[in-house]
Amino acid sequence: MNEILAQTFYGNSIQDWAIAFAIVALTLLVAKIVYWVFSKILKRISARTGSRMLELVVDMIEKPVVFGLIAAGFWFGINTLGLPEAVAGWIGRVFQVLIVLAIGWLVARLLDALLKEYLAPLTAKSETDLGDQLMPILGKGMKIIVWGLTIVIALNNAGYDVGALLAGLGIGGLAMALAAKDTVSNLFGGVTIFTDKPFTLNDRIRISGFDGTVEEIGVRSTRIRTLAGTLVTIPNKAFADSAVENVSAELSRKVTTNLGLTYDTTPEQMDGAMAILADIAANNDGLEEKTVISFNAFGDFAMNILFIYYIKKSADIMGVQSEVNMEILRRFNDKGLEFAFPTQTIYTKTD
Repeated sequence: MNEILAQTFYGNSIQDWAIAFAIVALTLLVAKIVYWVFSKILKRISARTGSRMLELVVDMIEKPVVFGLIAAGFWFGINTLGLPEAVAGWIGRVFQVLIVLAIGWLVARLLDALLKEYLAPLTAKSETDLGDQLMPILGKGMKIIVWGLTIVIALNNAGYDVGALLAGLGIGGLAMALAAKDTVSNLFGGVTIFTDKPFTLNDRIRISGFDGTVEEIGVRSTRIRTLAGTLVTIPNKAFADSAVENVSAELSRKVTTNLGLTYDTTPEQMDGAMAILADIAANNDGLEEKTVISFNAFGDFAMNILFIYYIKKSADIMGVQSEVNMEILRRFNDKGLEFAFPTQTIYTKTD
């Protein structure tokens, strides 16, 4: 039996190989036990104590911890063998990389869990949609930072010249930044919308010739349902570069009307016309008290009366405007006030 165990393969006896495999198998068994302890016992303890934080930590660290234990078991098992120095050094670097990856995985899972458990409920209680929009960006950004640092540290432990690698990536990153400048502009435009709040969801806005209701505010673009019923997607950088008119934020709707009466209208009739307009404005509940009524011009074909009134924000704008126009038409007709239209009088001279 001893002779069999003493036989060598690749510079190590069968006994050495058996010890190495036993260590690996034992590590796998320990990892299985640790996983069972995390999934059963510690989770039950956290459930009984009502500690949500403990339950969260247990749930997030169990897989990275088991992965790290398995990697450590393989490393210790292989280290018992008499391997060439180059092979042993390579295996050691691989183990260091695996441990760094396990730690990065652990940190990423913990941060993700903390964001979803504690920060997400706070943003859900907010009256604005800023948190809902920024949460995915914050989560992805933190993962990119954690995994970026993890990869850099892992490569450094593996013996690579990280400085030279980052310098090469910097040149490529500059080219990518130039190519992605529009995307970056849109992202900053989205931040501007979230911070300055020129409009919110369901607001009616006008921008770049489009008039409609805001249906969705994204990180890169905003979608508007136009009055014609079409859906328009506008890059967010347009909101930083262009003037945005928020129709929903108006205190009242100003309506300017020019009424042209014929030139055979008497001064008394002109006074009566302006009195009618004042009475219409005073007796319409959809209008504010401020109005402007003025006999303001002698036109080419008519004598003009300027009538400016303001429709309340809570009123039906189109309905109130129709009511006012119908009342003007009805009462002017009753008083015999005639609206002018372009006419010409031609005089002929006969000998």
